[in-house]
Amino acid sequence: MTPAEDLADWLRLTSIPGLGGESQRRLLAAFGLPGHIFAAGRPALSGVVGGEAADLLLSPPSQAVIDAALAWAAEPGNHVLTLADAGYPRALLDIADPPVLLYVKGDPAMLQRPAVAIVGARSATAQGEANAEAFARALSEHGLTVVSGLALGIDAAAHRGALAAGEGGTVAVIGTGADRIYPARNAAIARDIAAHGAIVSELPLGTNALRHNFPRRNRLIAGLAQGVLVVEAALNSGSLISARLATENGREVFAIPGSIHSPLSRGCHRLIREGAKLVETAEDVLEELRGRLGWAAQTPRTPRAQLTADRSATAAAAPPPRQAPLPIDEDAARVLQAMGHDPADIDQLAGRCGLTVDALYAILLALELDSHIARLPGGRFQRA
Repeated sequence: MTPAEDLADWLRLTSIPGLGGESQRRLLAAFGLPGHIFAAGRPALSGVVGGEAADLLLSPPSQAVIDAALAWAAEPGNHVLTLADAGYPRALLDIADPPVLLYVKGDPAMLQRPAVAIVGARSATAQGEANAEAFARALSEHGLTVVSGLALGIDAAAHRGALAAGEGGTVAVIGTGADRIYPARNAAIARDIAAHGAIVSELPLGTNALRHNFPRRNRLIAGLAQGVLVVEAALNSGSLISARLATENGREVFAIPGSIHSPLSRGCHRLIREGAKLVETAEDVLEELRGRLGWAAQTPRTPRAQLTADRSATAAAAPPPRQAPLPIDEDAARVLQAMGHDPADIDQLAGRCGLTVDALYAILLALELDSHIARLPGGRFQRA
């Protein structure tokens, strides 16, 4: 780790408003450590980043910000990694714009392990979340660290699955400061990740959730992993940004196909058309990464993983076991038959079943309460 006196210079460099990561890296390449940058005169600095940036560098530091970050880093479980640290994740050195600083809450060694990113829609279906959780559990049981973004939906499900496996662990790359949790609904899972994995941010402490920060953090999700698995994604999903960045950085991209009628399948289908590997089981992912890294997946060791590797991987294609649904009556069975396995809205179902909308709504509500179907965005329904 960087000594505290040197860390203060790194924090000063990265806390200067208006001095972006590219300028910071140019300065480090020209002068070496941040202390040497601040010791250089204005002419030398101007020659590297221009006069305006040189003036910013020579202005008084934001001492309160630096002191607050040093205090945070001194707390148990908190770390600040710099580009000069031996513990800085090697995978990020391969991307075009590695962050100069990383704030890590948890175990920084998690950032050095073989990893796969699992990303997808925030407004995921119940089946999508079940798939993400099961794939994450199976991949983690084989020793891969699962990287995701702590968002609702697919991200949270992936973290849950990895935590349940207890083998590879999980890393959450967030779009706020490391001392902030967004969304608040994921506070409990964030505490578990900090205790058994790592929460990572490149943003200064105190940074709140701002829309433009989340696409940038996606490059770190893709950069930390050897492959990115997209579970569910609409055509305008931020998950497609992660997939594109993964491709640009030479990582593998995987996608789970879905119904041709579901908007949340269209992003995955586009990726598959563009060359992503279609996957149905966790073994599909493991096979590709074994060949890529020359890496032998470990045999699962947890009590849940005493099955063979093939059975563990196959389990990832289906949701975890759930309580058996309650019996249904003849009308409800007719509605399920008319629904099939693709999403349908209430008007479509009414036409297929010959029922009034009011009568059909009562049946759908009962089916939803008994976990036979799930309600999707846009007023549609699908078998659970």
